[in-house]
Amino acid sequence: MSESYSCFKAYDVRGRVPDQLNEEIAYRIGRAFAQFLGAKTIVVGHDIRLTSPAICDATVNGILDAGCDVSHIGQCGTEEIYFATADGGFDGGLVVTASHNPMDYNGMKFVREQSRPISGDDGLPEIKALAESGDFNEPSNRGSLIRSEDKNAYIDHLQSYVDTGSLQSLKVVVNAGNGGAGTIIDLLEPRLPLRFIKVHHQPDGNFPNGVPNPLLEENRAATAQVVVDEQADLGIAWDGDFDRCFFFDEKGAFIEGYYLVGLLAEAFLKKRGAAAIVHDPRLTWNTIDIVNQFQGTPVQSKTGHAFIKQVMRDNDAVYGGEMSAHHYFRDFAYCDSGMVPWLLVVELVSISGKSLSQLVAERQAAYPVSGEINRTVDDAEKVLAVIESRYREDALLVDKTDGLSMEFADWRFNVRRSNTEPLVRLNVESRGDRALMADKTEELLTFIET
Repeated sequence: MSESYSCFKAYDVRGRVPDQLNEEIAYRIGRAFAQFLGAKTIVVGHDIRLTSPAICDATVNGILDAGCDVSHIGQCGTEEIYFATADGGFDGGLVVTASHNPMDYNGMKFVREQSRPISGDDGLPEIKALAESGDFNEPSNRGSLIRSEDKNAYIDHLQSYVDTGSLQSLKVVVNAGNGGAGTIIDLLEPRLPLRFIKVHHQPDGNFPNGVPNPLLEENRAATAQVVVDEQADLGIAWDGDFDRCFFFDEKGAFIEGYYLVGLLAEAFLKKRGAAAIVHDPRLTWNTIDIVNQFQGTPVQSKTGHAFIKQVMRDNDAVYGGEMSAHHYFRDFAYCDSGMVPWLLVVELVSISGKSLSQLVAERQAAYPVSGEINRTVDDAEKVLAVIESRYREDALLVDKTDGLSMEFADWRFNVRRSNTEPLVRLNVESRGDRALMADKTEELLTFIET
């Protein structure tokens, strides 16, 4: 009789160890992954969590027993698997990671050839069903394992995004949160003229300073305070598997992820000339304005990595960004990286002669935002319908790419329901009028909360 694996989520595998995810389940997932792909070669790695090496080894055994060869790159970030899969021409890639989840959790993320996404719409249900049933093929022989922990090709690739000669010797606070980012900073350090001030730098799966998730406000002070104390030029913090990075200006202020999308679009369009830039629908005007200024083509995509990556491929987009701090790059196999963005921002600060706060302040003044506001509701669909009926008559544009977006002459909003919780998420922006943005935010919240 087949079991039911609750660790399978919309985009990946995540669960508590050992009741929802353990070595036996990991073995079966590895075997199912290889069989589903019909793969001959798969690259694997794992994050810094204490349970990750054993879960990874069990997964590798499953892949080998499916008759598939494995290249094991050891401890790494999620993006190193993305890079290795595409760069090495593997049939698939798997990383054991639970990113910013609690300490007793672990999980897996998967990609197929060329680091194309595997998600709940494409591949994950089949892998889950196969793992649960245990209905595995018997291969003619077992796969072979090689270990390949040399990171030079990945580090070379990261360095290729910037002209190191144009970088000033900026003082940069880096907070890995005891996750995996510190290892990569140490490898980049001899190649760059930057002066790094390292906070919570050593990888440590005990998470002595808390689980690394800089989206939580209480986790930001550790970076912000050091920026101020050291009079640094900027600060950067990462989550555990460093596929997202978060920025602090020279005053220690946390920068809303939305404005980073515009900055990175500008950086790419200045370097590469006219190109398509993909953005999500939650907040758009700042990004569209910048992309148009630099003769690019703004393209909207539904929120979520599988959607963004496909829209980028369809439009040959050089860069795609979400306000949630996921940044995607064509030259990085259309995947997200938490290392490429900060390199580009450091280069932009170096070349522009402006501080990070100056670069961002101009955009914040032009397009003030509410930040994403979450509210628990009984019936999200009803809330969206009430809001749409209230504003439809005055709206210049109604868009349902992702939730409900409505635009007016001087302001716009997006409200969408969570896929996983009884929540609605609201974002509001205006054209240069902070008071209007604040008023409209309050107005919309009254509809959501009643």
